[in-house]
Amino acid sequence: MASAQPSAASTPATSAPAPSNSIARIFGVIFSPKETFESIVQRPTWLAPLLTLCIILIATVAIYGHRVGWLGMMEKQDAKVSRIQQMSKAQQQQVLAAQVKYAPVAAYVEVALIPFVGALVVASVLMAAFNIIVGTQIKFSTAFGVVSYAYVPGIISSLLGIVVLFLKDPAAIDLQNLVASNAGALVPSDAPAWRTSLFTAIDIFSFWEMLLMAIGFSVAAPRKISFGKALGMIFVLWLVWVVLRVGLAAAFA
Repeated sequence: MASAQPSAASTPATSAPAPSNSIARIFGVIFSPKETFESIVQRPTWLAPLLTLCIILIATVAIYGHRVGWLGMMEKQDAKVSRIQQMSKAQQQQVLAAQVKYAPVAAYVEVALIPFVGALVVASVLMAAFNIIVGTQIKFSTAFGVVSYAYVPGIISSLLGIVVLFLKDPAAIDLQNLVASNAGALVPSDAPAWRTSLFTAIDIFSFWEMLLMAIGFSVAAPRKISFGKALGMIFVLWLVWVVLRVGLAAAFA
């Protein structure tokens, strides 16, 4: 007698495997974040999203320098600095000339380092906060992987910024708010530096990144951290960072 074959109805359904290679994880963070972070926790990686972000930011600086230039941006920034405004016209021109000369170099160095240094600092702070306050045992490699892939919204924002650089009138481009995704777009150009710093911190993509970090850390230690608790702690630490940022802007204005 022929053996009975299992019917399709009795065959257990298998869920699609979580993305395991670095490029697939970049897209997985957008479309299936929980499953992707589960994969990242099991085998942490970090290079692909940070290197991608770094390359796009370098391209952004190059395109900005070619299409817009640095003179207008430096003039707007100097107008907000009381120390420079108290100088004589000749001194102001000397400062401006030096800024225009060295701004591109500083910008390239900054965007090359920020993704890596930023992820390093954020991962260290969050790992310490969760391990000390909540009692988790999250490893640095896991925290670094979670934070690195949580920066994927920054890749999307930067790509949109490049599109803006090509489509928008160069005279109306603000390098610090290319996509107008934060409340800084509502602040007038002559507003105090501290107010600009405060409003630019309220950014859609930053909140998206925080949500992804909360998902990642809640997956890394599900018995200790719920999504809500992870998001709450991350939000509090973000508020502390905003206060420090605004304070420094006010102090050095």
